[in-house]
Amino acid sequence: MDRIEAMRAFITVARSGSFSAAAEKLDKSPQLVSKYVSQLENHLASRLLNRTTRRVHLTEAGQQYLLRASQVLEEIDSMESDLNAMQHQANGLLRISAPVAFSTQHLAPLLSTFQQQYPDVDIDLNLSDRKVDIIEEGFDIALRIGHLKSSSFIAKPLTPIQLVLCAAPSYLAQYGEPHSLDDLKTHRYLRYSYIDEGNSPAPHNFLAEGQNMHNAALTCNHGELLTQSAILGHGIALQPTFICYQALEQGQLKVIMRDHKPPPMRLYAVYAHRQLLASKVRAFINFAADYYGDQPYWDNCLTAAK
Repeated sequence: MDRIEAMRAFITVARSGSFSAAAEKLDKSPQLVSKYVSQLENHLASRLLNRTTRRVHLTEAGQQYLLRASQVLEEIDSMESDLNAMQHQANGLLRISAPVAFSTQHLAPLLSTFQQQYPDVDIDLNLSDRKVDIIEEGFDIALRIGHLKSSSFIAKPLTPIQLVLCAAPSYLAQYGEPHSLDDLKTHRYLRYSYIDEGNSPAPHNFLAEGQNMHNAALTCNHGELLTQSAILGHGIALQPTFICYQALEQGQLKVIMRDHKPPPMRLYAVYAHRQLLASKVRAFINFAADYYGDQPYWDNCLTAAK
């Protein structure tokens, strides 16, 4: 018995609901597919499927075996895909969804260098801060920033994203510099309304404890505008360093309360959990994972601004 073929036949029958549908997907006869499954059941000494004239149903053993067998086949397919990717140059159209502020400031150099290395890959980039549906909207990869919940998708961490509380020297001269969370109660807060959408815990939550800065002087879904408002002395902002790093380096903004900041988020490359990953997708993920590093260049502002 070919164990791999038998496992693949069983998985296809279980997911399609019938031997005839599985046979069509596998391009084999229903009799051969049934034979593979029967051999597998005999080998395991367990009934995996209950058969009726119209459909098949998984037994309890079948449910457990389906999960484990799927994982085994995915590993095998992934290994073979890796080997094939080494022999075939990545090519085709790569559709990417990415957050607006990060992309406009930091993504173009990555894409340019990637396409120099993989000239046969064309990129269709869509900038949006909303959480897109990768499969329904036809994206190969979504770049996301946050604390991602577990899901059926794969999330590859690319680089840490630091957040800092910052304000303009003119604002601090007028209203004083806060040194504790309690001090924030009397200050103006510039709040990013779209941060960490769909994920938890939100970075703003740590400010809400004890009703600190619970009233926002300005709420906006665009981080760059909030940074500009902070530079103009309009209030205190909690911002990712990839947005405000230049203002910090130039002294237009100052990091405050360095001991009171949320844990770093991460930039992730999120993609669908597929048995065979296209070489263009694998090439981009591997390239992006090495591009920014564990301390991206924009975080140099944290040491320069001290």
